[in-house]
Amino acid sequence: MTDPKLRPPLLPLDEALARLLAFATPALNTESVPVGDADGRVLAQEVVSALHVPPHDNSSMDGYALRSADIAAPGAQLPVSQRIAAGSSGTPLQVGTVARIFTGAPVPVGADAVVMQEDCQALSVGEGAAELPQIQINARPIPGQNIRRAGEDVARGDVVLSRGQRLGPAELGLAASIGMASLTVARRPRVALFSTGDELVMPGTVAPQDMPAGAIYNSNRFFLRSLLRRMGCVVSDLGIVPDQREATVQALREAALSHDVILTSGGVSVGEEDHIKPAVQALGTLDLWQIAIKPGKPFAHGRIGEAHFLGLPGNPVSSFVTFLVLVRPFLLQLQGARAVAPRTVEARADFTWAKPDKRREFLRARRNAQGGLDLFANQSSGVLTSAVWGDGLIDNPPGVTIAPGDRVRYVPFSEVLS
Repeated sequence: MTDPKLRPPLLPLDEALARLLAFATPALNTESVPVGDADGRVLAQEVVSALHVPPHDNSSMDGYALRSADIAAPGAQLPVSQRIAAGSSGTPLQVGTVARIFTGAPVPVGADAVVMQEDCQALSVGEGAAELPQIQINARPIPGQNIRRAGEDVARGDVVLSRGQRLGPAELGLAASIGMASLTVARRPRVALFSTGDELVMPGTVAPQDMPAGAIYNSNRFFLRSLLRRMGCVVSDLGIVPDQREATVQALREAALSHDVILTSGGVSVGEEDHIKPAVQALGTLDLWQIAIKPGKPFAHGRIGEAHFLGLPGNPVSSFVTFLVLVRPFLLQLQGARAVAPRTVEARADFTWAKPDKRREFLRARRNAQGGLDLFANQSSGVLTSAVWGDGLIDNPPGVTIAPGDRVRYVPFSEVLS
């Protein structure tokens, strides 16, 4: 076991994250995927519009298109000279007439306003071939009202999506609105995932009542696999590796051959059965280890051949928090994403935290009906219920106590779980 006096000091989180991101040089190839399959991917090439959106002036209401100058006062009566539906094109508007128009239909040349149908009254339906229907306009129009101008959303030549942008539903809709059938994105990172620990048992292999003494179910495998997939990764689940040096070296060596990242859970601390750290050093390099955060101190990064190694602690909350705080931004930057840091908000604490740690803490909390934050009672790194009960993390600086009414930095899970 390593003498504690000989260990290097714990790295501050900001320094560790900066060093980690410096290693995450975007080097993934790109590929073209259909727009409908690009959700969550990182755009590798800017998207420029070849057309105006909307492509023409169109009506934002069902109603009547007209010249505002033809309506001197409310109550004016004019004939309906044409009918224009969405998807059709009208003809130039005759002076002294109106056009029946529907939402999304192009505004005819000569019209400068649309009056919604609720402000109009039909007087006749036009019985003869030469007789036009008559409409009474009960509101004086203002030029430009209820007209969506060509290009008011997107102008031809606009960069509508930037390289490094992570794509979501709105971005996909915008791409489709300018006629994009496919998008150039970064290839999905290939991630090998495995856990270490002789105490781990897979759910379904042993019934709860038959669990051996000291055994626990492997929960980390499931939430880590889910988190990786949400990050757009292709995951190779390598299961559980025994607490044996040779088995650990073999698993790491094989994983490095065909993956961009190796992500492990457990075995990166300083115990006699923690084999990950020396195994990585035997095969490659260990660039950083042990971060001044709670939970999650025994986090590690290294390289084995061309593959990045990321080692998470075995305690489930420690593994969960370090993934969100360190692994998530690393994977985003590896894909060339521009924004890798989650947005934080300032919120009011409705609790007391009287015994802060000397490390930077990530406390599980949730918003209450009064707009403040409540704290989960048990902040132990093994209590995964805190992450289910909570809806975010309080980012608390080292040594800082919290009293009711204090303002704290809060990271909603909605910022880091997608």
